[in-house]
Amino acid sequence: MINHASNELRTLRDLLRFTVSYFNQADLFYGHGFPTAYEEAAHLILNALHLIPDQLDLFLDAHITQPEREQILYRIEQRVTERIPVAYLTNEAWLSDFSFYVDKRVIIPRSFIAELLQDRLAPWIKQPDAIHTTLDLCTGSGCLAILLAHAFKHANVDAVDISAEALEVTFKNIARYNLAHVIEPIQSDLFNALAGRRYDVIISNPPYVNAESMAALPEEYRHEPRIALAAGPDGLALIQTILSEAANYLTEEGLLIVEIGHNRDALEQSFPHLPFTWLETSAGDQFVFMLKRSDLITTFRNNARGSSTINEC
Repeated sequence: MINHASNELRTLRDLLRFTVSYFNQADLFYGHGFPTAYEEAAHLILNALHLIPDQLDLFLDAHITQPEREQILYRIEQRVTERIPVAYLTNEAWLSDFSFYVDKRVIIPRSFIAELLQDRLAPWIKQPDAIHTTLDLCTGSGCLAILLAHAFKHANVDAVDISAEALEVTFKNIARYNLAHVIEPIQSDLFNALAGRRYDVIISNPPYVNAESMAALPEEYRHEPRIALAAGPDGLALIQTILSEAANYLTEEGLLIVEIGHNRDALEQSFPHLPFTWLETSAGDQFVFMLKRSDLITTFRNNARGSSTINEC
């Protein structure tokens, strides 16, 4: 099919129609920012041609050169035969209105927290300019750290990840947005390297895929770092640690906001006394929770008298 396409396709419109048909026939899985074959095809083709989405209609009938056609068809074939997500083929992913460099060192950005940051976490934060210290835990590409920096103009941001390779991508995106003076990448296993630091806001989109779901993941997800997805039998391995330690790193009125995938029921069963506030997103109110520092202190103090897990100083 690809060989015939190379000889017969001439315009961007031809390539777009062919690619959508080819993707539909291949029964690909779409879960990395582009929900349909058309949107994936358009993004892949426009990126290869160094065009932006707004220019699609303008250039639909433009003729494609032979080198351009070969490059595009090569990427199309990779997408179909190797099931590589388009974001890795183009080294570009979008979250909210922001574009990020990505490769296989990091998970492809996708988070409902991005929606909440567009509104600067309103109504839970009434004075955004009073936010001075923030943390993006499990930052990956640095995408949410960058959105934090744009949401809270007077805040410093710590961007934390256990993976040194992921932080190389974080550095690249920080430089892309000229935020090196605001965002500090830190290699740390969750809070381990953050002693003495306190934050007005901690956000986290940690690994939360449980063992059963990991075994059933579509091939596209298997190109992403396993460490960025897998979170033990119930998907709560990292979240349990975050909950037990976060109060030590929050300011007195600090907020913890965490994305947990489809694990709401399991989480509430594991922590029945925590007063989770479930935040509304475009997909509903079961994917992101918020807790105050006082909620964490009260719950863990009552459940573990004499434990040093929570420091109330």
